[in-house]
Amino acid sequence: MTAVDLWLIDCRQPEPVVAELWHSLDERERDRAARANPEVRRRLTVTRGAVRQLVAVRLGLRPTEVRWRYGPHGKPEPEGAAGLRVSWTGSDDLAALALAEGERAVGVDVERAADARAAERLARRCFPPEEARFVAEGPTPEERSARFTALWCRREACVKAYGGRLAQSFALPVAGPSPLVLPCAGALGPGPVLLRDVSVPGAFHGALALLGAAPVHVNSRSWQVN
Repeated sequence: MTAVDLWLIDCRQPEPVVAELWHSLDERERDRAARANPEVRRRLTVTRGAVRQLVAVRLGLRPTEVRWRYGPHGKPEPEGAAGLRVSWTGSDDLAALALAEGERAVGVDVERAADARAAERLARRCFPPEEARFVAEGPTPEERSARFTALWCRREACVKAYGGRLAQSFALPVAGPSPLVLPCAGALGPGPVLLRDVSVPGAFHGALALLGAAPVHVNSRSWQVN
């Protein structure tokens, strides 16, 4: 069984913490954050700074010593860390980092619950017909929103695990009880791939994806400023 450490990161940090984390970022990360508006800059800084702290602990490095290599579509992996699998994501003021040891690539996604009307429109446009109907048949706006957001998270988690593009996931049949094993991931790549919903706070949904069908044990933790 694969063990995944799932770290939940609250991006609502005071300015002294944000400033400290800023100095741990590399040039590429600071450049991206600097081009964003102040609110997004704060979220990016906290997310990337927290990720650096947590990965550095696993590798026995300082946060500033963590180096990244990027796949064709931007999937990051730490350099010189064979066997450590990493994925992170963010939505509004919540971010998440998944860390796993071994050969199984991992992807994580969290999303704030979508507006019900927008969810139905996007489901009709992007999901397989049976999943679009599943969303539309939710008995309340809250249920339609929850159904859509959960399915969207599963797709995003698959994309992050494979290092692909979101459009490649739209044809995937990801509905069903969690955990769910897909025999293949369609345009994203060969399977099997395991999908599992994860519990996240507030009005958010979350999902993990791992290549392979073996079960996964999730250790959920909250990041605290060092």
